[in-house]
Amino acid sequence: MKTLITRGALGLLFLLLSACNLVGQPARIEHSDTQQWNEVQISVPLSKRIDFMLLGTVRLGQDINRPVDERLGIAFSFKIRKYLTVAPSYLHIRSQPLSGLDLSEERLSFPATVRFRIGDFVVNDRNLLERRFRPLRPASSRYRNRLQIEHPLLASESLNWFVSDEVFYDWVVNDWVRNRFSVGVNKVVNRHLTVEVFYMRQNDGRALPGDLNVIGTSWRLRP
Repeated sequence: MKTLITRGALGLLFLLLSACNLVGQPARIEHSDTQQWNEVQISVPLSKRIDFMLLGTVRLGQDINRPVDERLGIAFSFKIRKYLTVAPSYLHIRSQPLSGLDLSEERLSFPATVRFRIGDFVVNDRNLLERRFRPLRPASSRYRNRLQIEHPLLASESLNWFVSDEVFYDWVVNDWVRNRFSVGVNKVVNRHLTVEVFYMRQNDGRALPGDLNVIGTSWRLRP
């Protein structure tokens, strides 16, 4: 009798442990995803060379089924020289890589962009330093460099195609961790609105998900 009770107790304990393991097991996160990014930027001129900007972004992920990232921030754009602009910014970021998991980040960014023409081509070279503050983690820094080339489409100065490539260096691991390649078009609708549509491929061997296929839109408003 004692043997039967012992076996029954061990069997019940095994079932309980198995159930706890199934309940506590985190949902699987795929390394790749298809996402849609939607960005709005409102620029308010403060002077001839200084703009105040409001920034907002919503990203839909898990094969564009639900929101996975929301961003809200401010920036000041300073046109230092004819070819140089700096635009320090602050972003508050919330992300939900899994249902029920809500992460946050405060980010300070310091981009400097050189923009110049070579014939009909416009070249943009952006160098960006960012400082990231996340709960339960030490503050960290990244360097990003994006080279972008634009050219008028069908001889129209208000419609341009562009191609860009951006690389990320993360001092947490002291390595180049991410690459983003983009191609798209931007349209100057009028002096108050510019719209951009693009496809982006991201490769990142450390983030989850790190390899992304993104369809994005950007709305730049200027009163």
